[in-house]
Amino acid sequence: MDLRFTPEETAFRDEVRLFMKEKLPATIRTKLIEGHRLGKDDLVTWQRILNARGWAVPHWPKEWGGTGWSAVQMYLFRDEMQQAPAPEPLPFGTNMLGPVLIAFGNEAQKKRFLPRIANLDDWWCQGFSEPGAGSDLASLKTSAKRANGHYIVNGQKTWTTLAQFADWIFCLVRTDSAAKKQEGISFLLIDMKSPGITVRPIQTIDGGHEVNEVFFDDVKVPAENLVGEENKGWNYAKFLLGNERTGIARVGASKARIRRLKELAALEQAGGKPLIADERFRAKIAAAEVELKALEMTELRVVAARARSNKPDPASSILKIKGSEIQQLITELLLEVVGPYALPDQTPHNESDRWNEPPVGPEWAGPLAPQYFNYRKTTIYGGSNEIQKNIICKAILGL
Repeated sequence: MDLRFTPEETAFRDEVRLFMKEKLPATIRTKLIEGHRLGKDDLVTWQRILNARGWAVPHWPKEWGGTGWSAVQMYLFRDEMQQAPAPEPLPFGTNMLGPVLIAFGNEAQKKRFLPRIANLDDWWCQGFSEPGAGSDLASLKTSAKRANGHYIVNGQKTWTTLAQFADWIFCLVRTDSAAKKQEGISFLLIDMKSPGITVRPIQTIDGGHEVNEVFFDDVKVPAENLVGEENKGWNYAKFLLGNERTGIARVGASKARIRRLKELAALEQAGGKPLIADERFRAKIAAAEVELKALEMTELRVVAARARSNKPDPASSILKIKGSEIQQLITELLLEVVGPYALPDQTPHNESDRWNEPPVGPEWAGPLAPQYFNYRKTTIYGGSNEIQKNIICKAILGL
């Protein structure tokens, strides 16, 4: 198989690279390189820059703002964006809800929501997981009872990423408690400003506020906010989860982080020599780069297969497993670089926070321990690695 890019594809990559260099705000780039958290304004600013160029939702149909790019062009665009590094468009709208509305929503829903998703005028969050309904999502209990042109929603969602910023939430709710659990679920769009919604933060192990609990107490939702047919939401959820895993290997992001790893390892340590001078540490970096190159080749094969058939490839489960493991490995190597200075986390969790004491050790050391802890999640989200191994056994190995 020839994995070389054509001259036209190489020219496209150069175009994207130049755009990222010229249009990505330096403050956003620096935050990502140094491992600081982006604020809501950062994400909105960048997505609107992309949307003005027509690149916020390149994978959507042209009639709704897409580009008509090939699978290879999509790969190159994503890779360059991750290597810049630049934040990707907010996935809850662009990769999850948007494709669902395009495939299953009515015309009124498409016209109302899709342009606002592309421009990030509406911030969406995902209401799927519940206490007791994570890996077994079909066991969800949040109920929606229809009456007088509305649904009355009661229940709880958890691990709701960035719900503190959200204008809207798309939810799986149970509309038929008597049906088999996969058959009694519907897909609802709910305004987060509705009376009866409470958002409570969950502080993660890295000290940040990324996820939340969301409670629904007699929340009134117009029936027109039902996507598709009642009790068919499980089908839409499976479609959405397939889109959620797009680009989950994050090869470009890992390339950028290995560059950062080498840069920091080349700095002089307290004992004198930089860590990069240690032969054993160089061997660890080399091993990570070999794993990443193998992952990149596998991703290119998956892209080539998608370009030929446009069907999901079970090999994407391999990308999820290895991609998340490599991301975690790089954070471990970064901790090795920073050494004991990783212990005190003195990085402000919000832009309004300020510490009264000077940082311990170099300023660049602060974010590395929180990043290490935060990246423990990569083997869980988007379908846990254990689930992906089951998929490989059934779909590839035939076991």
